[in-house]
Amino acid sequence: MCRSQRSLSQLLDDARAGDQAKREALFEACRSYLDVVARGQVRTWLRAKVDASDLVQQTMLEAHRDFERFQGRTTGEWFAWLRRILNHNAADFVRRYAGTEKRAVRREVALDAQREQSRLRAAVEPSAGDSTPSQQLARADLQLQVAEALKRLTPDHQEVIFLRNLERLPFDEVARRMGRSRPAVQMLWMRALKKLQAELGSAEDIL
Repeated sequence: MCRSQRSLSQLLDDARAGDQAKREALFEACRSYLDVVARGQVRTWLRAKVDASDLVQQTMLEAHRDFERFQGRTTGEWFAWLRRILNHNAADFVRRYAGTEKRAVRREVALDAQREQSRLRAAVEPSAGDSTPSQQLARADLQLQVAEALKRLTPDHQEVIFLRNLERLPFDEVARRMGRSRPAVQMLWMRALKKLQAELGSAEDIL
């Protein structure tokens, strides 16, 4: 077990034991992870009205408020608990802002949200095979590393990875959303993955 894995587990244990300083450190350590999950939840049409940081802030506030209700013991359970809160808030945002759209658009948004959630899980959530505490802990550490690495990329590199690897959009659609040609987007995507590989060692196992 690496040092960062032990640190995350220890922060969770200390926070559950009532150490307020460690609770703050635990939430701060997981902020980047929540940023990535929230960025995947906020669809392109919604970004003009809601910033992913608003979703993260609301989630952090509710998680702080309800921390004593967290009954899990492992980092995998902790991440799952945070995601449930964030997903609930994301659904609230969609209902709030989709209310002004046509009914057909609301149905499309709901379906897109479901598809995106399942795709995002493949990239940043623990797999079903991560059954032992050590496997869960290793996966949690990897999730944090991916989140931190993504935040260090340029906005264009972040965007092309989110659209192509998390939303699983075809290159033609990525090009349309980014206002670039397909060849330009493909080159940008390859450069972005190389940057992410430099940060992580390999992006292929994650994305």
